[in-house]
Amino acid sequence: MGVHPATEPAAIDTHLHFFPPEYQKLWLDYEDARKQPHFPSQVAWTPGRMIEEMDRHGVRTGVLSLASTPGVWFDLGADAAGRIARACNDYAAEMVRGNPKRFGLFAALSMLDIDATLKEIEYAFGALNADGVGLQSNYGDKWLGDPAYKPVLEELNRRKAVAYVHPLVATCCSGLGVGAAPAVIEVPHDTTRTVTSLLLHGSFAKFRDITWLFSHAGGTIPMMAGRINAFYGSRPDLKELAPEGVEGELRRLHYDTANATFPPSMAALMKLVPVSQITYGTDYPYFGFDQFDNLQKLGLSATELAAIGHENASRLIPRLRH
Repeated sequence: MGVHPATEPAAIDTHLHFFPPEYQKLWLDYEDARKQPHFPSQVAWTPGRMIEEMDRHGVRTGVLSLASTPGVWFDLGADAAGRIARACNDYAAEMVRGNPKRFGLFAALSMLDIDATLKEIEYAFGALNADGVGLQSNYGDKWLGDPAYKPVLEELNRRKAVAYVHPLVATCCSGLGVGAAPAVIEVPHDTTRTVTSLLLHGSFAKFRDITWLFSHAGGTIPMMAGRINAFYGSRPDLKELAPEGVEGELRRLHYDTANATFPPSMAALMKLVPVSQITYGTDYPYFGFDQFDNLQKLGLSATELAAIGHENASRLIPRLRH
């Protein structure tokens, strides 16, 4: 969108992070304990600064969600994770109430205590009017297709909810050092792990009324789809796991563009799924709101840019059609 919002369609950003003060302190202390460098843009985050940046780059609305590793856990146990999720959801809901045209909410779930998680779903949709839920790609190295999460997926399916999924660095793989920070390689791969987990456990088949939205162009799914199909596309029970086949199930999902507007990345994604399945996302404050500029350089039509920029998100969250 550049810096000319008045002459171009205003974007809806489906991948926008927020940091309540308590959560921010826990996050920075967590990184300090592990000698991990902070993102200056995260440290400097404030709601006011975020709105200024949104205005500057023509982002009309952003859907708030929590960031990546470690979610709401912080090694403090299930009770603390549930309390932190509630506090974050209340904080974000207050932002939405104060400025409903500028913000939406994907409510955080701790997932460590299933009964508490089900109560948080009720609270998020009943009391906070959340637009969907924000899930992590795994919880304690259990990816989303794990049978432990069946009650949660059943409830989300019953509610016909939007489930936005953000990856994180799995504990199993955080030490796989190749000279790069774990977020560079392991974060996108964890989206692929959880999508594959949901596929092979039949979750996409069983819970048809959940609308899935995966971050970062699906991680490495666009590159791995053919390989997944080569291994599992001919199994006798395929219809039970993937009624529309492996590729068909992957085409039903939605994917955001956050930090994935590199031309080869978008080319792979758009060969896998139609434009109708792609939403604009930025991963702010880790990455800037100027990523729509990259999309405009891909040779997409005005219709395609409008679909990715705001129309697809408005279809997923009709409240944002204003």
